[in-house]
Amino acid sequence: MKVCNSLKSLKSRHKDCRVVRRKGRVYVINKVQKKFKARQG
Repeated sequence: MKVCNSLKSLKSRHKDCRVVRRKGRVYVINKVQKKFKARQG
């Protein structure tokens, strides 16, 4: 999982990426390609 300041570029890596909020943190998840994961901050 990548940890980044901005998730905008990471969201555009794959068409199935979704931005979700969990426990006060912002995540990029991808159900199709599991390797595209990221967390903000």
